[in-house]
Amino acid sequence: MHYYSLVKNSPNVDFRTAAITGQAPDRGLYFPNTILKFTAAQIESFKTLDKASLAFEVMKPYVGGTIDDASLKEICAETINFDFPLVPITENILSLELFHGPTLAFKDVGARFMSRCLGYFSKEKKENERNSNLTKSSDDNATNKPTTVLVATSGDTGGAVANGFLGVDGVNVIILYPKGKVSPIQELQLTTCGQNITALEVEGSFDDCQAIVKEAFIDADLNEQYNLTSANSINVARWLPQQLYYFFAWQNWVAKYQDAQGNYPAMNIVVPSGNFGNICAGMMAKASGLPLGHFIAACNANDVVTRYLTTEKYEIHKAVATVSNAMDVGNPSNFVRILEILENNFPALTKSLSSYSINDTTTKDTIARVYKTNNYTLDPHGAVAFAAAEIYLANLEKNNTSSNAQYNNSAIILETAHPVKFPEVVEEAIGQIIAIPESVKFLLDKKKVSIPLAANYTAFKNWMINLI
Repeated sequence: MHYYSLVKNSPNVDFRTAAITGQAPDRGLYFPNTILKFTAAQIESFKTLDKASLAFEVMKPYVGGTIDDASLKEICAETINFDFPLVPITENILSLELFHGPTLAFKDVGARFMSRCLGYFSKEKKENERNSNLTKSSDDNATNKPTTVLVATSGDTGGAVANGFLGVDGVNVIILYPKGKVSPIQELQLTTCGQNITALEVEGSFDDCQAIVKEAFIDADLNEQYNLTSANSINVARWLPQQLYYFFAWQNWVAKYQDAQGNYPAMNIVVPSGNFGNICAGMMAKASGLPLGHFIAACNANDVVTRYLTTEKYEIHKAVATVSNAMDVGNPSNFVRILEILENNFPALTKSLSSYSINDTTTKDTIARVYKTNNYTLDPHGAVAFAAAEIYLANLEKNNTSSNAQYNNSAIILETAHPVKFPEVVEEAIGQIIAIPESVKFLLDKKKVSIPLAANYTAFKNWMINLI
């Protein structure tokens, strides 16, 4: 398996190079040169495969031999070593809870997989240098520098990456986050780690943070001084493992709905979408043969894709701050990958993907209503997904002539973060204090440590140069 740049002006690379560099030299995102096609027999075997083995089978072709099987099996097992329950909310809407990892967010999977891959490559490089008795000539300086991970976060990515990379030998992490636009728990998760993790508090939006990171990758001066890579979902090692959620959800769906003849209804999937890496991974899994249903991108006021699907005009707007802050992205990087999966065919895109924009008032009302009616606590992102699911299912019901309406007219939403990360919004909506999970209580006694930074690339570059 090799990877090509979607700008198509850079050489093809293997998984190792794509993971280490993050972005192609021409600023394009890397994309696999072949979309996997699992056989019917493989798909059938996936129904009952344990999670670690399933993760290995899905990820092995993408890694393409750059990691030995024994190590990859260990990486996969550590990556998904927590629960992914499919929990009914209503008769027709189920929640795939992705917040049972160490930082209570869906991004734990991608961050854990990527950190362990980069740790493997760092260790491999050191062993190769030792075995070859390399001397530190001037030409070797670049290869002997530690890898520096740059990551922009709108909320959960930073904490997941910090946790995943904490203490990884040979890897330093620099997290850029927008000041005042992440929740208190989120901020503590990314600013209290110390060791090899540094947090930069940017006076701007997530889009400003993301633009700085992208600019750094093509800056010759910085790349002379650092081995830079990204831990955002633009990196294939962060993006591709997110397919695993959909395989696990499908396993649960089949176990719940499959009849004696082996038939089961289509699993429609509603994904709260900001940078579109998560939903893109799901659509990649479907393109690989996983029998999934329709995809619905649930957006907040930052609705560039929602508008595009209606008008076929891709108009980027400055990101708007909302209560579902992790989705406050005005220019979603991964949407170009969705277009690539569907061969830039707009009719095929609209057949495969729907999108709805949910405002803050509806988001808050949905949290309150679902808690009161169904005794289920949604976080703001899950609430956006739930509201979008209701719209989609209402439209589906209107046009549904199937005798199995109760099954076909169903969907799962991806609950991407624990409600405790958004206490002000959720507690006001439900009228209750959210119990803080034991796994994050220790953060409350920690002191935030961050470095203020202006929202421009020059300020960031000067800080990086002075860091040396």
